[in-house]
Amino acid sequence: MTEHSRRVLFWAPRTLSIAFIAFLSLFAFDVFGAGAGFWKTLLALTIHLLPSFVLIAVVILAWRREWIGAVLFAAAGMLHVILVLRRPLLPATKLNWILIIAGPAFVVAALFLANWLKRGELHAKRP
Repeated sequence: MTEHSRRVLFWAPRTLSIAFIAFLSLFAFDVFGAGAGFWKTLLALTIHLLPSFVLIAVVILAWRREWIGAVLFAAAGMLHVILVLRRPLLPATKLNWILIIAGPAFVVAALFLANWLKRGELHAKRP
């Protein structure tokens, strides 16, 4: 494995997970259009950001223990799939929601898994 591929494999799941969390956090901004008071808006924003806070904790845990990131991002993706499939939506809408939210979670999980499987090569002393 070349030095460049080591660096890409190491940083890809971490960078993509942070970008994914930032993307999810964008959906919380819809609380500002509700016209509620300050405290109700703050509460709604906090509730909307809970998944992002949980995923931030997952990234912190997975930074050195990649298997945690693989398991928990895959679990988050599966939870989203299950919740979407239980909703009374058109099949095309369900597919869109799954691909947009669960898809990146599964990609991050796969990258953390690859990172964990190649951890010996990634953390080997370079000559």
